[in-house]
Amino acid sequence: MSVIQTYVRTTAPRGRETERVGPFLATYSSNKHPMLNYAIPDDGAQPTAAEIDALTEAYRRRDRLPRLEYFTDVAPDLEKLLVGAGYQLERRVPLMTCAPSERVDKPAPAGIRLRTPESDDDLRRMRAAQNTAFGEPAEVGDAEVEQLKAGLEAGVRHLLAEDDTGAVVGGGLALEIVDGTTEIAGIAVLEPYRGRGIAAALTAHLTRAVHEAGAHTAFLTPGDLGIGNVYARVGYRPAGECVHLSLS
Repeated sequence: MSVIQTYVRTTAPRGRETERVGPFLATYSSNKHPMLNYAIPDDGAQPTAAEIDALTEAYRRRDRLPRLEYFTDVAPDLEKLLVGAGYQLERRVPLMTCAPSERVDKPAPAGIRLRTPESDDDLRRMRAAQNTAFGEPAEVGDAEVEQLKAGLEAGVRHLLAEDDTGAVVGGGLALEIVDGTTEIAGIAVLEPYRGRGIAAALTAHLTRAVHEAGAHTAFLTPGDLGIGNVYARVGYRPAGECVHLSLS
């Protein structure tokens, strides 16, 4: 679990401002969305009240919600300390991992093609589909497209799903591989196309790609039990939990 948490500390700062605050790595995005602004504790973190207050103030100064995301096994005493300081649990998210020997390949269903984005328009349409699937505004600006392109240069793998008319109906990504570990994220399928195996195919395809590129551990954090069951069908198994806490 410590290896996976170290991976997140390494990759989360990409495209963000960072700051050390006591036993925390605070990350700040130009986008104010809470999911893009959070702190990550050191392994075994047991911050003082003053250090928690300093973290809170660091986010307040930037007009960001004070927030943390981390794997509970690496800092088992931290949640109690944060709750004692007024932080509230947003949710517990299972951590799932998949080794090459556990992976189950799933082909795309009939009428669906999976492919790597080949142009700015592909990236824009893929991200718009993901945003819509996640209940976010569909609009994708030029700056976001440039960020996606920078990610590709850093080793991020993107994959889109399109139907036989060429409409993009979903997508997903695998972050860069660091010391044999990588994260699968952003698996999203538009509502009318769900239940056909597209999410499983996207996940399996990306997982195969990173395993073949040398990753020994792929991990992900499903947002709910339903999508967790999808990931289980392609070889992912529970390995721990991630908690999200924030202070309103």
